[in-house]
Amino acid sequence: MEREYPMKKLITSIFLQSLFIAALISLTSCAGWDPDREQRKADEVKMTIEQFLQRDPGLKIFFDMAYGYAVFPTVGKGAYVVGGTYGTGTVYEKGNLVGFASIVEASVGLQVGGQAFSEIIFFRDEPALYHFKRGNFEFSAQASAVAVNQGAAAKAAYNEGIAVFILPKGGLMADLSAGGQKFTYEPK
Repeated sequence: MEREYPMKKLITSIFLQSLFIAALISLTSCAGWDPDREQRKADEVKMTIEQFLQRDPGLKIFFDMAYGYAVFPTVGKGAYVVGGTYGTGTVYEKGNLVGFASIVEASVGLQVGGQAFSEIIFFRDEPALYHFKRGNFEFSAQASAVAVNQGAAAKAAYNEGIAVFILPKGGLMADLSAGGQKFTYEPK
């Protein structure tokens, strides 16, 4: 008779929840034409930016000084040896909406868990944003994100014209890196 181990049950449960969240995000983003899509996206983005600024008011300087930024209100990440990440967002140039983007990441290795988070990518100048908008942009394996908390922005710096901030929403996972994330861009 095989014994069930509580940790194994917990890991399996977290993995299944993560897959459910990722599937739900995928289904809602692929549901077809929606006349209120842009307004709902704008509301989500506004609320996400407010949450980031509440957590660290120092981020205001990034919004004020960046040439552009991409806001991903909800990104789901789940893994049980094989992992995946997915989320959709909006892209702004000089404060104006210019398009939509998606994050996709697949990974294999020692990993387990699931989480949801918000992500904002700041582009210091026009070439950095242009590189992103060309499509199929990917962070290098060493790319890292700054977890947002009071004072995080003061210690953050651009790396190759890009600064990435993440605000955890829930779940449990040992990895908050941005490395390996692939992005696609669609003009408005």
